[in-house]
Amino acid sequence: MKTLKELAQPHILGLVPYSPGRPMEEVERELGLDDVLKLASNENPLGPSPLALQAIREALQGLHRYPDGGCYALRQGLSRRLGVTPEELCFGNGSNELLELVTRAFLGPGDEAVMGHPAFVVYRSVCQAVGAQIREVSLKDFTHDLRGMLKAVTARTKLVFLGNPNNPTGTCVSPTDLDDFVRALPPDVILVVDEAYREYIPRYLQPDFLRYVREGRYLLALRTFSKAYGLAGLRIGYGIGPTEMVELLNRVRQPFNVNTLAQKAALAALDDAAHLEETLRITEAGRKTMRSRLDASGLVTIPSVTNFILVNVGVEGKAVADALLRNGVIVRSMEGYGLPTYIRVTVGTPQENSRALQALAEVLGTVAAAARSAGPTEGRSKR
Repeated sequence: MKTLKELAQPHILGLVPYSPGRPMEEVERELGLDDVLKLASNENPLGPSPLALQAIREALQGLHRYPDGGCYALRQGLSRRLGVTPEELCFGNGSNELLELVTRAFLGPGDEAVMGHPAFVVYRSVCQAVGAQIREVSLKDFTHDLRGMLKAVTARTKLVFLGNPNNPTGTCVSPTDLDDFVRALPPDVILVVDEAYREYIPRYLQPDFLRYVREGRYLLALRTFSKAYGLAGLRIGYGIGPTEMVELLNRVRQPFNVNTLAQKAALAALDDAAHLEETLRITEAGRKTMRSRLDASGLVTIPSVTNFILVNVGVEGKAVADALLRNGVIVRSMEGYGLPTYIRVTVGTPQENSRALQALAEVLGTVAAAARSAGPTEGRSKR
């Protein structure tokens, strides 16, 4: 009898399951801690909009009914707000599901996808899951190398993935460079732009990808309510693309993929401008303060336009993240992204940021001393 691995599709055997940030409750139980601080998953420290919470409460009595499979009310609300037609919008269980749908719709064995490295690991995993070939282009100064990505496009390339801003570096590309890039791509190559952190970008750096959709270009812009809108636990994202592309994505989309509470909360959150503005204000102020203090301490930070900061701690990042965990602070180590001496830290409230910085200062000396005592082989971090 064949084993399950022998029965499985060969191209999924090399897949590494996504490792999410650990829940605070799990860490508290395991380590006997309370008041654990989670700054690992780039969540909104202010939580959801009060309007979103009220919409959820009002929707609770209807949970015995299936959700609106077409997201009608949210579709209409976003259509008016964005100036696109309802038919140019598609919805997913987070923008992650839309990444999966676009690969299932357009990629298969023998097809190629181009992406930066390091970039959001889901780009690679969804392509590998359908047996597509992946062409990664190393970042330049921690930012997408657009010229290099254009050179990587071949006759077999169907999709190009572009995170703007990029996760895990927090960098973005100028609108002018992006315009040149979009117009230089072959017209039958689909550009998938991941704009999960769009709201955090300064206005003068925010590109207008929707105009390319209006021009009929093969472009899918993905956005989410998980970050700036604080609805990560409800998993809702959306995409804007040509009507024909959206229709194809709906063919592979499961019915009722976006739950009722997510739809109601997202629509309400769109109307709470004050909550969004406060989120952006506290994030920008916290990011500036954290970068200033980290740089002053001798650490290297990557200029970010998002709600997180990539930090070179100079020693093994995983060791630093583990030490912080034991002190009740959860951050993300970056060895899985090919950045072994880096950690990624979410910007929280002023109190959370201060606590995280203090904990980091306390553990760095201990980790560095342990690395030195381990000797030149075990303790030396790769650069």
